Amino acid sequence: MSFLYLKVTNNLITNYMKRIIVLTLMMGLLSCGASYAQEKQEEPRGIDNVAYKWGKMALDATASDTEQFKPRPTITSRYLGLIFISIFDAWSVYDETAIPVYLKGVDRKPASEQNLKNKEIAISYAAFGAMKEYYYSDTEMFRKFMTDLGLDPDNASTDPNTPEGVGNLAAMATIEARKNDGSNQYGEVEGSNGEAYFDYTNYSPVNSADENTDINRWQPKYFSDGKGGQYAPGCLTPYWQKVAPITLTAADQFRPGPPPLVGSEQLKKEVQEVVDLQANLSGEEIALVEFMRDGPQSVQQAGHWLKFAQDVSRRDNHTLDEDVKMYFLTEITAMDAFIASWDSKMFYDYARPYALVHEYYKDKTIKAWGGPGKGIIKMKGQEWRPYSPDIFLCPPFPSYTSGHSTISGACAEALRLFTGEEYFGESIELIPGSLTEFDTIHFGKPVTINFPTFTETANMAGMSRVMGGYHIQADNIAGLQLGRDVASQAWQFYNDHLGK
Repeated sequence: MSFLYLKVTNNLITNYMKRIIVLTLMMGLLSCGASYAQEKQEEPRGIDNVAYKWGKMALDATASDTEQFKPRPTITSRYLGLIFISIFDAWSVYDETAIPVYLKGVDRKPASEQNLKNKEIAISYAAFGAMKEYYYSDTEMFRKFMTDLGLDPDNASTDPNTPEGVGNLAAMATIEARKNDGSNQYGEVEGSNGEAYFDYTNYSPVNSADENTDINRWQPKYFSDGKGGQYAPGCLTPYWQKVAPITLTAADQFRPGPPPLVGSEQLKKEVQEVVDLQANLSGEEIALVEFMRDGPQSVQQAGHWLKFAQDVSRRDNHTLDEDVKMYFLTEITAMDAFIASWDSKMFYDYARPYALVHEYYKDKTIKAWGGPGKGIIKMKGQEWRPYSPDIFLCPPFPSYTSGHSTISGACAEALRLFTGEEYFGESIELIPGSLTEFDTIHFGKPVTINFPTFTETANMAGMSRVMGGYHIQADNIAGLQLGRDVASQAWQFYNDHLGK
């Protein structure tokens, strides 16, 4: 056998082996790519991702809180804010750059551990720990959900090397950091006698429910107790401006200038606007007033905008990462917006239309809503009332700025910034009057309310409060601007904590 024959043969074999190796490598890469693509494709999105599910659980707990304790929007905004901070902090350990808010001493996990399963476990234990603290009455509901997720609700590990430990530590860090934040959650502030959320500022309204001595100041009003009697609720958390904000430098950082006072032409026109709007409400406007006000199972404004955020998640088919970040931004924005709004409310202690209409139209005949089942009738100005059920006639706290306007302006701007666009595109179908008239004859067939953009949705929310008779236009306009100012600060804080 010649040397040339052997050389040629060896070369053929060598080339053949090279081809096999190359093909093997290519097949391996294709297989890895297919597996990666399959893994990415199979990641739960929208309503199926675990962050979305915990968001829904938070909404259910907020509705339950409202049923048990009556509406307390300041308090539930704090709960939701802190729950989603806990979730974000647990998640941040498994992100490449994110920086937790309160979780300290836990190292960022290596890339090999930054996977979906670890994130799901960590945020679940963080959510569970925080919700048990703030919505303790529903602990059994949370335990069942943990079990449904295949997780042990009794796992109290604080081992930072496990996702369970990271989640538990994140919840514990948030709870501990906020124990003395001014909310008086535990009734530990001096003079509270252990009563949670006791007013340690000793606020007392200038006016009583029976006598209005200063028309520019807030006056409590009588509600039906639903049992044939009546009562005048006191001011809700009149110290809330003292709660430490998350993103703001101080509660008064963006405090607006003063509202118009009695005797001004502006106030005269704005009170007249409230009367005229109520007397001419269309079915669509009634439905908008009711939708933004919320009825039974209300989740308050922080929850309302969490619902809107979940609409975005479904619309855009969000991943867990996207929902964790979006809920975090939305709810810290709402929490700080409430603190800023309460700063303005308690600083100005301003009157509501309920009292202002009585003053401006006393003994004058006007057209107004007569109450459930009565429709629009003629009455004396001092008989006027907001378009609201007897059991919740008017929010029990000062008017300026509108809380709905402030929180809606803030959260709408936060969602606009997060998504990078104005488009919202949601709608709701309601029967006008169904959340106010209850067992009486409703206004007719269902109507559809469209929410085309985030900004327009906020504007609609704010305007609904004027149409419903809860606020004058000054409350609304100043509130929307205050909210947007808060959102700009929250957006900066959010990006700082993304570490980018």
